[in-house]
Amino acid sequence: MAGLSINEMTTYRWSFEEDLKHYKEAGIDAVGVWRQKMADCGEERALSLLHQSGLRVSNVLWAGGFTGSDGHTYEESVADARDAIALSSSLEAGCLVVYSGGRNGHTQNHARRLFASALRDLLPVAEDLGVVLAIEPMHPGCADEWTFLTGLDETLDLIEGLGSSQLKLVFDTYQLGHESGILDRIGDLARHTAIVHLGDASAPPEHEQNRCSLGEGNLPLGDMVAAIQKAGYDGYYDVELMGEAVECIDYCELLERSKCAFRQLVC
Repeated sequence: MAGLSINEMTTYRWSFEEDLKHYKEAGIDAVGVWRQKMADCGEERALSLLHQSGLRVSNVLWAGGFTGSDGHTYEESVADARDAIALSSSLEAGCLVVYSGGRNGHTQNHARRLFASALRDLLPVAEDLGVVLAIEPMHPGCADEWTFLTGLDETLDLIEGLGSSQLKLVFDTYQLGHESGILDRIGDLARHTAIVHLGDASAPPEHEQNRCSLGEGNLPLGDMVAAIQKAGYDGYYDVELMGEAVECIDYCELLERSKCAFRQLVC
């Protein structure tokens, strides 16, 4: 049975405590934990609140920036990722989302080498703790600050080249749904997919992400979800919404809209 998760980025202005309270009241199955909110709450208290809520953790956001694009050194980013892996293990999270970092003036090949090196350092830790690292490729229109991985082929080449069962993919309908021929590829992608992020769009992103409520855009969400279910994916669907199209919607209403849309997508 497909499970519904809400990403804490969706309810950006709520605190960690408010997220858990309202998600539970709305009958949501799981939460996509944003590390910043958890840190603001305090890790020990957040763990206790999660346990009390009964919500599962579908995925943890995020680790990365290994190219230095966020102002941190390679060593600092790797150390932070180790902390994120340990946290994900304590949360029994489905996966830890990983972004490579933008090119940051490097050649594509050098950026790729930096990311591959970081993953080689981190995968033994992830394997020891039973944590899946999930790489997220992004649409080129909004990827610059986050990742140089803007296509499926280069992402899959990296995953398959490192050969670890703990290294998988984030399938984000907003990021990948604009890609030509995506529906034909989903059957092969399902076995690599650790988490599905759900977001809709009325147009491809330009600089900033502008996601809209599920079903209100023009992405083939129903076809994508049907294809990935048919291919055997049985993990969580994490609703991740942000941008001008949703920022003025009451969050409780947004949760209800997402629940209704999700039921229609998986029926």
